Amino acid sequence: MLLFGLFSLLYASTLLGNGVILGLILLDPRLHTPMYFFLSHLAIVDVTYACSTVPQMLVNLLNPVKPISYAGCMTQTFFFLTFSITECLLLVVMSYDRYVAICHPLRYSVIMSWRVCTVLAVTSWACGFLLALVHVGLLLRLPFCGPHEINHFFCELLSVLKLACADTRLNQVVILAAAVFILVGPLCLVLVSYSRILAAILRIQSGEGRRKAFSTCSSHLCVVGLFFGSAIVTYMAPKSHHPEEQQKILFLFYSFLNPMLNPLIYSLRNAEVKGALRRMLCKESTSPLV
Repeated sequence: MLLFGLFSLLYASTLLGNGVILGLILLDPRLHTPMYFFLSHLAIVDVTYACSTVPQMLVNLLNPVKPISYAGCMTQTFFFLTFSITECLLLVVMSYDRYVAICHPLRYSVIMSWRVCTVLAVTSWACGFLLALVHVGLLLRLPFCGPHEINHFFCELLSVLKLACADTRLNQVVILAAAVFILVGPLCLVLVSYSRILAAILRIQSGEGRRKAFSTCSSHLCVVGLFFGSAIVTYMAPKSHHPEEQQKILFLFYSFLNPMLNPLIYSLRNAEVKGALRRMLCKESTSPLV
């Protein structure tokens, strides 16, 4: 019951924080810019990502013996993979957006046109959907003879794979190749973008401007490091070094903390978002009662 209460609170905080960000971006015309366009997609991913795994986990905490159907388990695996892969790619796109904004401010509106932003967002979602489809398709071909007890909080890909009573080497090779493509590659691109941003920050003459820009970038890198680091350890590190109980703890980082921290670090610390929130609250308080 203690864990149920704690995780319910974290889950509600995730939904509330990302819901507020989405509402502000939709309702305030001043936030209709490429940066907030990508932030809105990140908020959608965080909400759907949490909704695909946390409710079932809360049910399991209240009633551990209640089973999940085979179809429900495969569906949960598919949605978890789709949203987690999409988030990886969106973080890369957002780092590129910040790189263009800071390093090429005069060409920003040309480089990050609405057409380019739409293509980048759609590509991120499409890659997440297709790669998840590949993983689940390979999973569906395997027989599961028993036991049918998943040693995890939800139907996580590696935990489900351990229950198969057939050769899973092809699945493991595809998982490793996808991890290199989705985790290592994007992480390198993010680090390159932020290293270029850091070099540009160091050239800023104003001490206050340099401090503010460095604070923003360092907080972004903390979120990126937490998300990519825990995922890389889970899917790429030798399993003998990271037992299943430790992997469950890592799952909590990228299932609870990241979706909850993203609104705080990427948006609510931003002066434009705080201004939009104040305007919305003032508008509500001054509106006449019907």
